[in-house]
Amino acid sequence: MLPTPKLRHFCDINAELGGIREMGMGRGGKRRIIPIVGGTVLGPNISGKIQNIGADWQTIFADGLAELDTRYAFETDDGALIEIINFGFRHGPKDVMKRVAAGDDVPADAYYMRTHARLETGHPDYQWVNKMLFVGVGARFASTVRVALYVIE
Repeated sequence: MLPTPKLRHFCDINAELGGIREMGMGRGGKRRIIPIVGGTVLGPNISGKIQNIGADWQTIFADGLAELDTRYAFETDDGALIEIINFGFRHGPKDVMKRVAAGDDVPADAYYMRTHARLETGHPDYQWVNKMLFVGVGARFASTVRVALYVIE
């Protein structure tokens, strides 16, 4: 028998976003870049601030599916710089997604926003994150994204 994976809450991410940079139609869909300019990371054993050095490179497909492809970093309160590479999907009923795009406060359970992430650091106290995979559930708001990130054990 193979073990059933368990999820352990790692942190809650509240990422502050810059203005959307529309790129136009690419090979697979509408392309855009959304800068990640700040925010916070808070979990049972970690806290820190998101650095102004990342973005979400999105592709929006004809059926409304948003493919999320983010890379950014946060610095922990004890001085570790940790990179997050997060890939996922956001989709839902057309009317709900229209409200999300408008920045309305839409309940997170009204649409699907799931991610998988890798974290990396050279800091000795957080080396364990280099060897783990993470999954997230998220929600998009007018100028922020919230993601609850879980370690897959």
